[in-house]
Amino acid sequence: MNQPAMPPAIEWNIQKVLEWTTTHFKSHQIDSPRITAEVLLAHALRFKRIDLYLRYDQPLSAGELAAFKELVRRRLRHEPVAYITGQKEFWSLNFAVSPAVLIPRPDTECLVEAALAFLPKAEASNSKRILELGTGSGAIIAVLALERPGHVFFALEKSRAAIGQAQANCIALGVGDTIHLFCSDWFAALKQSMRPFDLILSNPPYIARGDISSLSPEITDFEPRLALDGDLDGLSALRQIIYSAPQWLKPGGKLLLEIGFDQGPAVEEIARQCREYDQTACLKDYGGRDRVMSLTRV
Repeated sequence: MNQPAMPPAIEWNIQKVLEWTTTHFKSHQIDSPRITAEVLLAHALRFKRIDLYLRYDQPLSAGELAAFKELVRRRLRHEPVAYITGQKEFWSLNFAVSPAVLIPRPDTECLVEAALAFLPKAEASNSKRILELGTGSGAIIAVLALERPGHVFFALEKSRAAIGQAQANCIALGVGDTIHLFCSDWFAALKQSMRPFDLILSNPPYIARGDISSLSPEITDFEPRLALDGDLDGLSALRQIIYSAPQWLKPGGKLLLEIGFDQGPAVEEIARQCREYDQTACLKDYGGRDRVMSLTRV
């Protein structure tokens, strides 16, 4: 795609660039056109977004305009803003992201909230062992380590590139020394001699393979298929985790899984057939939809 042609003007300042870009994004059906224009321009200028309004009449150099137009071109190809800027906010923290990892989403904060509700403030007498499966960017496990220091945290991830991203985020947030990261296909890297965990949690791939092509191009064309594809019925990873987790959970331990909004009954049935859990609960997201399945080990 050619770079967007900005019409000639006597002087392109911040205000004019934002107005033109917002209109251009609207005409191409780009979501949140004004916010997107602001985020990209602030990134190009290495400003905070508030600085755009404090310096709205500041002219842009030819080099700044060229750099910004390249970001606009990428967004018009539906590349996610988070991949363009290299960061995404989650739990009011900034996480570095790349196409190697799924972009953290607000709905996943429901999974974090469920984990925090289960975990007490750590003391020497009640330190817990927590395991995250498929950590991706490390956002979930890093937030838990920040919010509940003193517990023991582990995270597994199949993608080596994602593990590198997670490690960088954990170090940047000051919890790199408190989280044990391993490259593993689900539980494969764990040793039989390991002590069991009090909490296992995961945001696994849960989209049915046939539904992926109907998602937005931001997802289908850019986000890692490994983190999306839940096989034919969308339940393959969920089923595997539910059946495998009891081997690694303490009695009374908790398994928390992010699920699709319409998967609650199916996941509950999988847990019932497994016969290793005596309590199940489906927790809602901020929109009132099923989002987190909570299972308690017998």
